Amino acid sequence: MLRWNAFPFVRYGIALMGGIIAYLFFPGIDKLILLYLLVDATVFFAAFWLKLPAIGLVKGVSGLLALGCLGWLVTALHTASTHTNNLIHLQKPIRAYRAVVGSQAENRAKTFRLELDLKTVLTDSTWQPASGRLIVYIAKTVSKKPRYGDIWLVRGAPRTIDPPLNPGEFNYKRHLANRGIYHQQYLQPTDRIVMGYQPENRLTALAYGINEWADSVFTGHLGHGPEFAIVKAMILGVRDGIDPDLQQAYSAAGAVHVLSVSGLHVGVLFAALSFVLAFLKRNRHGKFLFAALMLGLLWFYALMTGFSAPVLGSAFMFSLLLIGQTIGRSNNPLNTLAASAFLILLMDPYALTTAGFQLSYLAVGGLLLWHRSLYQSITFRYRWADWLWQLTAVALVAQLLTFPLGLFYFHQFPTYFWLANPVVIPLSSLVLILAMGLLVVGWIPYVGLAVGKVLFGAMWLLNQAILWTEKLPFSILKPLTATPWELLLLYALILFGIIWLVRREKRYGWVMVVSALLLTASVGWTTILRKKQRLLIVHFVPHTSAISFVEGTSAVFLTPEARNDTSREVTFYVRNTWDSLGVSRITYAQPDRTPRQLPFYQNKAVSLVSWQGKSILLVHRIPKKEGWRLPAVVDFAIISRNAVQSWNDLKGRVAARHIIFDDSSKTPLTDRLLTEARHRGIPCHSVRQQGAYVFKF
Repeated sequence: MLRWNAFPFVRYGIALMGGIIAYLFFPGIDKLILLYLLVDATVFFAAFWLKLPAIGLVKGVSGLLALGCLGWLVTALHTASTHTNNLIHLQKPIRAYRAVVGSQAENRAKTFRLELDLKTVLTDSTWQPASGRLIVYIAKTVSKKPRYGDIWLVRGAPRTIDPPLNPGEFNYKRHLANRGIYHQQYLQPTDRIVMGYQPENRLTALAYGINEWADSVFTGHLGHGPEFAIVKAMILGVRDGIDPDLQQAYSAAGAVHVLSVSGLHVGVLFAALSFVLAFLKRNRHGKFLFAALMLGLLWFYALMTGFSAPVLGSAFMFSLLLIGQTIGRSNNPLNTLAASAFLILLMDPYALTTAGFQLSYLAVGGLLLWHRSLYQSITFRYRWADWLWQLTAVALVAQLLTFPLGLFYFHQFPTYFWLANPVVIPLSSLVLILAMGLLVVGWIPYVGLAVGKVLFGAMWLLNQAILWTEKLPFSILKPLTATPWELLLLYALILFGIIWLVRREKRYGWVMVVSALLLTASVGWTTILRKKQRLLIVHFVPHTSAISFVEGTSAVFLTPEARNDTSREVTFYVRNTWDSLGVSRITYAQPDRTPRQLPFYQNKAVSLVSWQGKSILLVHRIPKKEGWRLPAVVDFAIISRNAVQSWNDLKGRVAARHIIFDDSSKTPLTDRLLTEARHRGIPCHSVRQQGAYVFKF
């Protein structure tokens, strides 16, 4: 039975998180928060001086509520939009600005992606101080790869990041806003001048320098293939070289956690270093040298990963454990884990909003609480079977605690995680140890070559195990979606189910049963509604036309060019829309290759679709032939490829009840046509300006 008074930081962490969540939903209650802190302090001191009987309860509740207020205040201080000189508050048009490169340059297909820290802006003819962080994409034709600390003078103005324009689409705008980023800009090399070099944080500059050095070591021994890409992601936290198909294979095998630096990696590194340096503890004062070396190596790894949040949390946790063991103080791993989360959230409260933070701490917390109980519930005679069961128990507990969030964020479930992880965990641990060893001995002739060859072989074997798992039938179940309400019910079902199994008290069993019934009812009602749905969706996909004809859980996706499940246009813009609607069967079609369920007529100017008793006209161009006109009114006219230059082009020629512009037309043209339409009283819709067009039949 858990004694919660032995885990003070669990209570502190929950209170702090409550304050952070309160700010996310109620950011405008600053006066109320300050007033409450004053009242709370008054009550606390009054109870203390008057020696009230319930002083312990009053102190505890007052302290936790004060921590909640602290969470609210810390989040407010870390919100960039609250700063008065932030770029988001600037009203005058920007002609140019001066900024410092604040991140490593990430490789994209044709550009480098990096972040800039704004310093001053030029409006009209005056320079003025400004703050803010923005994302910049610059063409790879630059003479030199951008580096952290470069001072840039940039012409032009950054634009605000677009909100999600398709139903269910990942909210990239909110994700970046949680990191204090509200703007972005696309640059050509001639749009900026490098004025100097002055990194704002020397420690960060050192971290990026070590990261680049490690990258060069891995490149020299592994080349540029998939083995190098996975090692780079595992050790350095950089995933820009991973092939999308290989990344999907890791996801299907339930091993996507391998592709990013995480607490698991720190744990493996800690265990390996403890084994190698164990001889130091035999000496009288060797435990202090052991602790110093372990701390140095752990934080060197954290530095090399650029202080990634999951690594930072684990580094804090193991550091506290080491310090406690060295000075002879016992500590509880769960309390230490909560203390590391508390420290991270004080430094960056928005870490709470990231999937990585949530999944990492849920998995580690679950392992600390229930792995031993599950492992000891079954015993094996042979050591190899016991070892295999121990790894399987790790995978089962971690997956049980994280799969609801996996459904919520990624809409899929890896069926064979229990089969893959007993292979993936030891192999990825071996890869991690060999990769770190390569950084140490890579410069030694023959020794470095040998370690590199073994690392390459281990990484190749890991990739093959992942690809083999993905090829198994039904290796991944999708789309699986969960609303926030269903997510809470699912966690209630899991947590109260575990408590009921451990404590065997009926009240927990009843809560579990009620949660299961409510969850079943919610999922059942959603399933019924989805079978009845009939939708026409004109998606926002940049610079092209994309239309979904949704019937139940099936859809025909009509585009001018051939697309498939792995096309970027599908994965980034459209997939989440389908997942949110429960669409699992997709038929990809083009105007000259349409399925039988989509009656289609076309010529060079227009295409006509008859679907669900409605007529949908795709206008590619307006014929110049005098007297050309449609003989009837259509229900929907979808304008593509700059076909309409003026509303007079349609007058007397095309009559439609609904007019929609897809994003294959130029943005300035659709902006002008929408402005004119408002003046003329013409109802129309542009997916670029107003988001995807959805019509329910």
